[in-house]
Amino acid sequence: MRIQIIIAGAVALSLPAAVNAAQLATAPLVPVTTPATAPVAPSILPSHASAHLPKLVEPQLHIARAGNGSPARIALTFDACMGKADERILSTLLRERVPATIFVTARWLRTNPAAVAIFRDNPDLFEIEDHGENHIPAVDFQTSIYGIAAAGSPEAVGREVGRGADAIRAAGLPEPRWFRGATAKYDLTAIHEIRNMGFRIAGYSVNGDGGSLLGAQETLKHIGSAKDGDVVISHINQPTHAAGEGVAKAILALKARGVEFVRLSDVEATGDNDTTGRQPGMF
Repeated sequence: MRIQIIIAGAVALSLPAAVNAAQLATAPLVPVTTPATAPVAPSILPSHASAHLPKLVEPQLHIARAGNGSPARIALTFDACMGKADERILSTLLRERVPATIFVTARWLRTNPAAVAIFRDNPDLFEIEDHGENHIPAVDFQTSIYGIAAAGSPEAVGREVGRGADAIRAAGLPEPRWFRGATAKYDLTAIHEIRNMGFRIAGYSVNGDGGSLLGAQETLKHIGSAKDGDVVISHINQPTHAAGEGVAKAILALKARGVEFVRLSDVEATGDNDTTGRQPGMF
């Protein structure tokens, strides 16, 4: 008897039943007819196969510092993954005239027309960038990140990025130049593919709200720790989470400190893992 396991949607690994049988007996098996887009839980992969999966990276990003004793320069960036707009954050940005870069998915754009109208009416404040079509991690092999199935192939990564950009254009917003994928994790070949599509990839240097799961005070503390040149990531799509309250308070606290807020398009930004270097033909 032999057991077949699909790895990365492409290779059928045939193992004798005697090999690690005790572990395999309790793991869900993936039929060989499973479509290439179906996620493969890491738990069903033999340890030696998992060790050969490509490396995932979570890129850092910094902007050019103000320096010379000037007030700290900080870029606030927000992910709008799905769900509704967090009015606590959006109204604070609007009222205080604080510029920000917001990464939106196509699915979020479809369900938040009022927020999209605000973006269109305030181009001096809001830079709208690509967060993908359906909030799928831009990883071109099959895996799961924080419980979210990755795109799983170069073609699927291309669709996620390209259709997200299409939705931004269709909403009447300016051409996106940056991409940030769901979970902010990538494999190196996916980074190369996205760069070849003409996008820079937005990492970050300060995790403001822990995926919107932190409490208000902890979020305030995290964002308040930002220094000159930092890029803060938070979420603007969880109006029922306490983190949003902390984000709004942190914006006010940073402004009171005299921080210079900028969008990613306003200053030079540098990321690691070849995520931002300009390439021929890039804007």
